[in-house]
Amino acid sequence: MLSRFLVICLSSMYIFSTYTLAAEPQKSLPPTTNNLNNLALLNQADTWSLDNLNKAEWSDNLEKGYLPVYAKLQVLLSRHYSSSGAIDGILGLNTVKAISAFQIMKGLSGDGILDANTWQLLNEDTTQPTFIKYTITTQDLKVPYAQSIPVDYAEQSRMKGLYYTRVTEMLGEKFHMDELFLQKINSGANFNKVGEKIIVANVINVLPNNVQSIIAHKGSKQLYLLNRQNKIIASFPATIGSEDNPSPTGTHAIGSIVFNPHYSYNPKNFIQGKNLKPLSLPPGPNNPVGNIWIGLSRPSFGIHGTPNPALISKTASHGCIRLTNWDANNLAKVLHKGLTVIFLE
Repeated sequence: MLSRFLVICLSSMYIFSTYTLAAEPQKSLPPTTNNLNNLALLNQADTWSLDNLNKAEWSDNLEKGYLPVYAKLQVLLSRHYSSSGAIDGILGLNTVKAISAFQIMKGLSGDGILDANTWQLLNEDTTQPTFIKYTITTQDLKVPYAQSIPVDYAEQSRMKGLYYTRVTEMLGEKFHMDELFLQKINSGANFNKVGEKIIVANVINVLPNNVQSIIAHKGSKQLYLLNRQNKIIASFPATIGSEDNPSPTGTHAIGSIVFNPHYSYNPKNFIQGKNLKPLSLPPGPNNPVGNIWIGLSRPSFGIHGTPNPALISKTASHGCIRLTNWDANNLAKVLHKGLTVIFLE
């Protein structure tokens, strides 16, 4: 049974996220020209120097929009197992939810407000820089790439693999970064050159291994990992179903874990384009389920990755739980068959 503490925490998260969605819907969308000053700031290369990113500090009068401190914040949150999705240097809704989840894990109220206490807790025991220099390797350029990924599933099914189409796309996922943000903070870099040095997030790819159950919280569009004491030990932004294709309800179990899966398209579940026959789509990070499938005991439903990490928690799914590829892959490493998955409204 879920502890009263957990129920209170999840309820407060639902109220907070619902309020945030209603009051400030622009936070859940990619940045637009409604904040020209911060967009101009993003385009200033010196603002995003390695030194500025690593030395950025919280203050009580931070502006909204693009700021090095928000990029640093997102890396720190991920190190505490509270993912904000793609690191993009902006205080969007996924980041606010990640702050809230981190606060709950630390026994705080979970209001999602970045304050002095939260910033101090995030920086405790921090010895590694949040951003580092990375040298592009021969292997980075030899990763299988596709010229493009067609929208039509029938065309995708005839491809050898649904690979990355750009080096920046691959590097963005490798370092958990929004592709546009990666390009912006490395303005002028030649990503197709071996030996080129670029700035990347210094991320980790580990999660707690004491996962006892999973909560898929539809209201807040979050996935939570719980331990034996029913306490949250990790969280991720997630796309969980839609009105037309709702996700399951109740309690289910992990039935299978498949890395680099083929995707089985069945028009009985939904129709894509003019495709009225079943299709098998090849593996790859741009596969409709990304490069990981964690099947549930209920057929056709599961937890999986995505070809569009920037849209996690901002769009709808066909009933499944969609995460970024890196979050889904890290999650799969600490799960096992039979683990409980609970869907909450």
